[in-house]
Amino acid sequence: MPDNPRGGATARPAARASAAALPRTMRAVSVAEPGGPGELVTRTIAVPARVGSEVLVRVVAAGVNPVDATTRSGDGVSPGAHSWPIVPGYDFSGVVAESPYAEFPLQPGDEVFGMTAFPRTTGSYAEYVSVPAMSVARKPRVLSHVEAAAVPLAALTAWGAVVDLGKAHEGQRMLIDAGAGGVGHLAVQFGAYFGADVTATASERNAPWLRSIGARRVLDCTADAFDELLTGFDVVIDCSGGDTGRRSLSVLRPGGHLVSLAPGSWPAIREDAEAAGVRVTDFWVTPDGGTLSVIARLIDSGDVQVTVDSVFALEDAPEAHRLLESGQVRGKIVLRISEY
Repeated sequence: MPDNPRGGATARPAARASAAALPRTMRAVSVAEPGGPGELVTRTIAVPARVGSEVLVRVVAAGVNPVDATTRSGDGVSPGAHSWPIVPGYDFSGVVAESPYAEFPLQPGDEVFGMTAFPRTTGSYAEYVSVPAMSVARKPRVLSHVEAAAVPLAALTAWGAVVDLGKAHEGQRMLIDAGAGGVGHLAVQFGAYFGADVTATASERNAPWLRSIGARRVLDCTADAFDELLTGFDVVIDCSGGDTGRRSLSVLRPGGHLVSLAPGSWPAIREDAEAAGVRVTDFWVTPDGGTLSVIARLIDSGDVQVTVDSVFALEDAPEAHRLLESGQVRGKIVLRISEY
């Protein structure tokens, strides 16, 4: 069953944790073969060994993302898995257990959040992860581990689309598709923070919330034909792809820019964009501790907030995936992995 626990602060140990203090095994949710949510099974596996510049992190909470579900089913990033079974999960928030060296900026006891290298390595649905040092940053002070685990992949995706590619700025007209989703609700806030005039699509129940976090206008995605009501936009952040992406082309001004976060669902994306007289750029998230640190400062200052829809225990990962695939999620779903 979902819960909503919050973490607290703790003192930083003075010395690096010894390997002898670490367990040899851990709980993790793995998938033996592609399939439905029922393929997610809690097992005992070996704790990953930290190598080179990696940081070993004891995971307190892990975010659940759509790519986790598509990969579990055999699509998504599953072709990148060396072999099955796999442990899914990109997002995590937790505590450093081992550092690369004694004077490394992040030391045992420090609270961090970041992204794994899944599917090349063990994902975050586990009690420990070993990740590249450049993929982690200090956790926002104002967030619990549960809340922080909802941030990395969605926030880095939203930042890449809205700030790096969309060049959000004062007076720019920006449409954000699926504004109530994990990526969407952060994209709305980043766009508004940098001065863009943001319109979002979402269900009517989410409209007041989206307006409260920065959207000037919200169109009901279940009732309004946005492509018949909107025109003259400078940038569209397309979180859905497919038919929604194709329809988005008509709302852009000549020379406008479509940033697609689901280009694989739309094979003719470049030809269609060229025919419509607009630019198109696809984007895939890049783990970046430096950008995560900037986002953490925006969260700590109160300029950006993250919304957690539901929290599940690790062994309830199948239920978390069923909720995710229902499409009835505001913000993010998180797995509570361990106590803090």
